[in-house]
Amino acid sequence: MAALTGYLTMEGGLATEELEIELLLEALFQRFGHDFRSYDRPTLRRKLHQVMQARALNTVSSLQDRVLHDPGAGAALLRALSVQPAALFDDPEQARQLRIVLAASLRASAVPKVWLAECAGPEQAWSLAILLAEEQLHLRTEIYATVANEEMLAAASLASFPAERMEQYQESYFRSGGTAQLADYFDVQDGRATLRASLRNRITWAQYNLVTDASFNEFQLIICQRALPDFGPMLRQRVMRLFHDSLSLFGVLGLDREIADGDELAASYQPVFPHQHWYKRIG
Repeated sequence: MAALTGYLTMEGGLATEELEIELLLEALFQRFGHDFRSYDRPTLRRKLHQVMQARALNTVSSLQDRVLHDPGAGAALLRALSVQPAALFDDPEQARQLRIVLAASLRASAVPKVWLAECAGPEQAWSLAILLAEEQLHLRTEIYATVANEEMLAAASLASFPAERMEQYQESYFRSGGTAQLADYFDVQDGRATLRASLRNRITWAQYNLVTDASFNEFQLIICQRALPDFGPMLRQRVMRLFHDSLSLFGVLGLDREIADGDELAASYQPVFPHQHWYKRIG
């Protein structure tokens, strides 16, 4: 009987927390306009628990109260639930593959366009701009880096990093296939490094919500590898359809995982590399 009581108590606690999460997500949507309601629930719960632990809060309801009455807490939670910032060339193997993809997907276009959907911060966009320069594609390629979070968008235009990180980033850059001096792509002032204007000006930053917004352009390359793991099945399907509507024929799509044979759009794509997450649109 004691075991059954404990089980029922645990089940009741989980049900209560689930209701609290639903109310919090609805509050975030109504108050801030950010819709996390279709995100993968286990991932979302883990992130919420991390925020609660950092703020010494015991319930999701107490977090909701804090978020609704403290603007700083609301902004902090939105940052925690959004894609976390990437470091320059922090995935060297992915960058190696991207070098090949850029040549294959962009050279045939007069003015190719690349969409970094829910971009993981300025350094992800800067990494791409450097790769484009090394493939001699930067002068005619437009990069569209979009994020849903208005605060992250504002920070992107003022971004820089401590110059002492350059040595660490140089090693990652070498492992990505780079052969130059990474510092040559940056201006350093007052101990802070910023991508040179000639490359930075090829990046257009915009606020865009993958959950609610419609297709806004046609692209030869779309990359969304860091946000998709957070999406639930229905939202992922919606976003995949959005990417399909936005990708040119023979354009390339960079994802977080392989397209399964049973996926709705599987027949329209073929892998660029065996057992990797880059796909060319063929239909």
